[in-house]
Amino acid sequence: MRSAAGAGGGPATIPSTPVPSPTEGAALLERVTEAIGGAIVGYRDVIRALTIALVAEGHVLLEGVPGLAKTQLVRAFSQTMALTFRRIQFTPDMLPSDILGATILDPRDQTFGFRPGPIFAHVILADEINRAPPKVQSALLEAMQERQVTIDGVSHPLPRPFVVIATQNPIEHEGTYPLPEAELDRFLFRWIMDYPSVEEEVSILKTRGRLADVPSVASVLSPADIERLKTLRGEVFVADDLYRYLADVARRTRSDPRLLVGASPRASVHFLAAVTASAMLDGRAYVIPDDVRALAFPVFNHRVIVRPEAQSPSFGTGEAAGPVPFLRRILRENLDTVAVPR
Repeated sequence: MRSAAGAGGGPATIPSTPVPSPTEGAALLERVTEAIGGAIVGYRDVIRALTIALVAEGHVLLEGVPGLAKTQLVRAFSQTMALTFRRIQFTPDMLPSDILGATILDPRDQTFGFRPGPIFAHVILADEINRAPPKVQSALLEAMQERQVTIDGVSHPLPRPFVVIATQNPIEHEGTYPLPEAELDRFLFRWIMDYPSVEEEVSILKTRGRLADVPSVASVLSPADIERLKTLRGEVFVADDLYRYLADVARRTRSDPRLLVGASPRASVHFLAAVTASAMLDGRAYVIPDDVRALAFPVFNHRVIVRPEAQSPSFGTGEAAGPVPFLRRILRENLDTVAVPR
């Protein structure tokens, strides 16, 4: 058995007490959730996913219909961490320089200098990311993987932590471009947001029905605390049989006849980072099989490709419920065929 290896501004008072051990992860997550809860109703699962991604140094693709407060949620999340936030509205006429920046001529001294684009922030909201053409999409690949951008042969490091939280509408496809597989594989999670519950929607009507301004969110964690959490995540213990279990779950997607493409090795690395972060935020210094099972769907659902014929009744496994429920069923059945460590 061995320990897991690490995977690769709001205006309020920040607590000065550092997080001393992984057992404090649950308290940290609750502080973040409570701070956001003053401005956003519900979505505790999304807040947890965003926090896992931050600690695991991953990116998140939020998929949901318009009007679910995705932008407000991401903005509130960045404020709880006292991090810089930029919203980039993706459009079909964008250029890579609109995101990354460009080298421009200074007329005062006739010298060229780099002017950073909006990508140079801690939290990036890539709003309606699938509305940008492939040339713009490719501009994000280096930033999301290597945390830097290269302009005219010069590499510029991005601030740390750095997380891209993208949104897309699952029902509107006119004027959009499918995200390339290489870009999708760089997202730690594709988190599918649903409508709020009845109780949550009643609460929204009571607190937001008069179109009042969204309350500000207090900062509850400093950048230094976040770096400390990343170190603690790397110290979360993973038994050898759980390493094998995680690998077997990923490899099972590559042999499923219903899937044209299975999860990549990078998906396995991201999976490990996510489950160790999740364990720490649950207040544990070790990973259990339930961590793996709970995160398999959001880690894999955007990385695998279902064969078109698999959803046909002639294939024997077709369903009329839609692609997402069908994919959820496939991944659940894959999990069930892999022996759980005891």
